[in-house]
Amino acid sequence: MSDKKRILITGGAGFLGSHLCDRFLAEGYQVIAMDNLITGSMENIEHLLDNEDFEFIEHDVSTYVSLPGKLDYILHFASPASPIDYLKIPIQTLKVGSLGTHNLLGLAKTKNARILIASTSEVYGDPEVHPQVEEYFGNVNPVGPRGCYDEAKRFQEAITMAYHTHHGLETRIIRIFNTYGPRMRLDDGRVLPAFLSQALRGENLTVFGDGSQTRSFCYVDDLVEGIYRLLLSDYPLPVNIGNPTEITIKEFGEEIANLTGVEFKPSYHPLPQNDPMKRKPDITKAREILGWEPKVDRAEGLRRTLEYFKESVLQ
Repeated sequence: MSDKKRILITGGAGFLGSHLCDRFLAEGYQVIAMDNLITGSMENIEHLLDNEDFEFIEHDVSTYVSLPGKLDYILHFASPASPIDYLKIPIQTLKVGSLGTHNLLGLAKTKNARILIASTSEVYGDPEVHPQVEEYFGNVNPVGPRGCYDEAKRFQEAITMAYHTHHGLETRIIRIFNTYGPRMRLDDGRVLPAFLSQALRGENLTVFGDGSQTRSFCYVDDLVEGIYRLLLSDYPLPVNIGNPTEITIKEFGEEIANLTGVEFKPSYHPLPQNDPMKRKPDITKAREILGWEPKVDRAEGLRRTLEYFKESVLQ
């Protein structure tokens, strides 16, 4: 039996999950990536398949999860994360947040492993508090079209805290704000891949509403650093991880057009129901508890992401 720490990363073939596989392998862990490949892709992890410390298991965590051998940590990142995905498969989204989380908490309890679950800024809904602090309970419509994702994540937090308080399980909860970087899917549906792919194709940029709604974009390497620090911390309550630099969607479109050397030509569409008008994390806890804050500014992060998208779009 190896003395290396062993970690299970669900959603390991996804955008965030694959970057987490890279990070924990670099830190000397044995990594098991688990994914049902509904939204993940083997292309994201193909560079890892020959690594003796890496293992891939194709499995849906909404069904029973069992692993032989020791397990030190679990990162639960399995879930559709973009509206275009979870609106297409709402029941699977609810199941991975509820049944999947229950299965992995049970596995963590059996293995005496620490588990970190990936929650989201969407638990705040269309917030009436700005910026969003962890103590804010949110403004979520449970029966709206986004409810399948928002409420799955809210339930995920609730059952995780129940396992922590009732069973004494070592749990961590991260609330992730808008994140971007290489390995995002072109058809992801979120604003950054949509804008970049449209700009590279010479198309008008799709702007929902009047573009005055705001988002705060965190580069994936910064997010991964925050996840790593939170997992190894001793803090069990939710922590926001995101970049507090806020920008309107219209300004962001202009930024993308300028970056790609095209004229900003917006194509306006109705704002989707319950789409948040404001999104900005308060990262006081992350700074104080984890000593974390984002390091990669948006200009540099977008430059790196553009290079990836150029290869994908222009092939």
